[in-house]
Amino acid sequence: EPDEEYVLPFGKGRVVQNADVSNVSKGDSICVITYGMGVYWSKNAAKNFEGKVEIIDLRTLVPLDEELVFETVKKHGKVLVVTEEPITNSFAQALCGRIQQSCFEYLDAPVMMIGARDLPAIGLSSVLESAMLPNAEKVGAKMEELLGY
Repeated sequence: EPDEEYVLPFGKGRVVQNADVSNVSKGDSICVITYGMGVYWSKNAAKNFEGKVEIIDLRTLVPLDEELVFETVKKHGKVLVVTEEPITNSFAQALCGRIQQSCFEYLDAPVMMIGARDLPAIGLSSVLESAMLPNAEKVGAKMEELLGY
């Protein structure tokens, strides 16, 4: 929290990192829609794709800043949703469906997502936890795959 007067605006996402306009115009960019730890993983992974990744931090899920999400997806045509939670039946999976439904005509690649592996619980060792959860390296691999479209 920056200071005692800090207020998080509900329903307003923020652009954490912009992609270079030249890469966007060439179709050589992606947008990442994320929140929580996904913001940090995405920022670290994006260092390997300088100027090609725009990152949106949702900040609140309900209400959702659909206007920012859809506007960003339409601008890039390629989107990666990053979450900490297991993907099956998740908010991230529902968001991917909403993006697909509302932005289909603007997409140049499938809507992709990365999240925790579908396991019943987080392992009680650092090795098991790192195997289950996403990290900057795993997010970077998905970014590379999506940029390849």
